[in-house]
Amino acid sequence: MEGITTFKSDYLPYDIVKRPFRIQEEHKPKTGEIELGTTYQKDYNAHKIQPVTLVRPLERKHTTGGKLDTIPTYQDDYRSWEVQRRETSKVEHMYHPPTAKFGNTTTFQDDFVPRELNPRQSFKPPCVAKLSDVPFDGTTSHRTSYIAHQLEPKFLRSKEEYKPSNQPFEDLTTHRNDFKGLPGQLAKSCKPENAKVGSNVHFNGVTEFQDRFQPWLVSVREVRKTKEYVPPPGNMDFNSTSHLDYVKHEISPAVPIRPVSNGRRTNAPFQGTTTTKEDFKSWGSCRQEIIKKQQEIPKPTGKFYDLTTFRSHYIPHQIIPAQSFKPARAIVLNSAPFQSETMYRIEYTPKKQEICPANYPSPPGYVYVNTDSHGHKFFRQLTPEFSESNINPIPKEVAVVS
Repeated sequence: MEGITTFKSDYLPYDIVKRPFRIQEEHKPKTGEIELGTTYQKDYNAHKIQPVTLVRPLERKHTTGGKLDTIPTYQDDYRSWEVQRRETSKVEHMYHPPTAKFGNTTTFQDDFVPRELNPRQSFKPPCVAKLSDVPFDGTTSHRTSYIAHQLEPKFLRSKEEYKPSNQPFEDLTTHRNDFKGLPGQLAKSCKPENAKVGSNVHFNGVTEFQDRFQPWLVSVREVRKTKEYVPPPGNMDFNSTSHLDYVKHEISPAVPIRPVSNGRRTNAPFQGTTTTKEDFKSWGSCRQEIIKKQQEIPKPTGKFYDLTTFRSHYIPHQIIPAQSFKPARAIVLNSAPFQSETMYRIEYTPKKQEICPANYPSPPGYVYVNTDSHGHKFFRQLTPEFSESNINPIPKEVAVVS
């Protein structure tokens, strides 16, 4: 097989021409001065600018020669009352240092004087049951009012005996009866027949891959030989700059600050016996055996009978139902109108809520008398009357804060 690809067969080589190299010329500065004038400097005409005048008027300070009244509204309206200081009722106690050691008494010793305990007399009645001489009367309302009625014998329905049917069981269902199937041909299968493909020709051992891809001749890869190491001649100098310039000094070793231990060493054996080992010696203990309690009731050995104590001792009795004295739940309608009057509605009397006269700037029914030094106005009532709805009488004079 030829090793020519489509790229090799279609590719046409071209002659490569080298790009000509342009030699850069040397810069030579021009003689003379550079004109730095621009179009803006030529066309722009400078104008004289005057400072901008402020449109905002000057701030005027209004000053008055009078004195400012600095009394606030709160201080003018709410004036202080003359309050006399109360004298202290604390008893003066002069401290006298004790003459003896720990001679001061505590607060508990001063306030709580030891007294003899006097137990109080108990007025609790004795918890003793009083026995009565009257015989016990066991008659109840149920025993006096209860009337025993004789019950009718209970109707017992006889159990019907099962009688099997003589007819054979018909297992034909509705589906089997109604859907019997329609006559027709069976559907043909589209599946191809499983025919075995075989040939009697002898198999050739060469495959398509072996036929089209023949082995190539591969040359042996050249192995590069490593050069043998040749040591340089002469001796190597191991002296460094630090090793040559370093000056050794003779220094005495540091003396330890720790004191020398004057321990006494003896060849006698160590006695490991302590006071605890001598006084508290180990006790010989053994494991306690398990205590099993013997069964008092022996286990049964005979055959178990399915007869319980309830079945053997139970005696059936006839049930006598008790007569119900509960009234029938029947609603009795009344044609009379409903009386919604209550004691509160009958006896309630509305009362007028009076307003305190001190809430008015000039109370009605009062005459101005005078004003004290603290600014409190006093009014006097024209016609003093007692209010019937209120127990407290109306005051003769009312104080109003201006």
